[in-house]
Amino acid sequence: MPSDIPFVLVDVFTDRPLEGNPLAIVPDADGLPEPLLPRIAREFNQAETTFLLRPTVDDADWRLRSFTAGGVEVYGAGHNALGAWWWLADSGRLEDRAAGQWRQQLGSTALPVTVSRGGDGRIVVSMRQHRPQFGQELTDHHALATALGVEVDGLGAAERLPVAQVVSTGAAHLLVGLRDRRTVDLASPDAGQLRALLPDVGGQGVYLYALDPAEPGAHAHARFVNPVAGITEDPATGSAAGPLASLLSRHGYVGEHITIVQGHKLQRPSQIRVSIRTADDAPAVSGGAALAATGQLRLPV
Repeated sequence: MPSDIPFVLVDVFTDRPLEGNPLAIVPDADGLPEPLLPRIAREFNQAETTFLLRPTVDDADWRLRSFTAGGVEVYGAGHNALGAWWWLADSGRLEDRAAGQWRQQLGSTALPVTVSRGGDGRIVVSMRQHRPQFGQELTDHHALATALGVEVDGLGAAERLPVAQVVSTGAAHLLVGLRDRRTVDLASPDAGQLRALLPDVGGQGVYLYALDPAEPGAHAHARFVNPVAGITEDPATGSAAGPLASLLSRHGYVGEHITIVQGHKLQRPSQIRVSIRTADDAPAVSGGAALAATGQLRLPV
């Protein structure tokens, strides 16, 4: 195995470096031994590190494997995948193909990806997630409020929406509506208490949201934490934005196009766009990225 392995850092769900969600990408990772993958992710210490490999299913073009800084492998189609496809396009790795349609292998399944360029020439990646699965609601609101560091009367984004429900479009996250964006920003999640609550409802991470974003044209203001996977806070989370769009669509709060803003608490503003025809359809998460750094990993031979 060669000792020098190239890597890149891209910032996802933004078009400016040092904003959005940083992602480490290791191309041509087929020769890396399995035990090294989580160790490399720990070294980068980003929310996620994505390794690009040859697919092992017939209908996929690329296989993506993503690990958190804690060494946990994750399979959702979020910034970990979108940033990788943006880099593949930006670096010229994608062959010319009509309509820019590809398929990505995440775990054992293949999902469609569309790569295009906007009128300004910027690369836009759109990823179809799985059809939503609406899971359990967390009904112990006092325990939830305590775990989030908010008052009980701060829970609930709108009258017709569940206070806290697990929804999955590939990764099951607990979506928690809060009264307003100020309550979202002032929340102080306790990782230990959340780890105790999440298994009972089958949730992985927690997506806090309110329906009063400051940005014109946006629909929700959000924050994401995932104590199960060792993520203290994530500035942009596509695997949670898809479920939130499905939930808001199910209860009639949005149309076919949804914009979610995230990352303000971390001073890394992000914008996630989601398209969904009906609440039961698979949402498509889209956005861009920006190249932040390139380099070489020096690994043991």
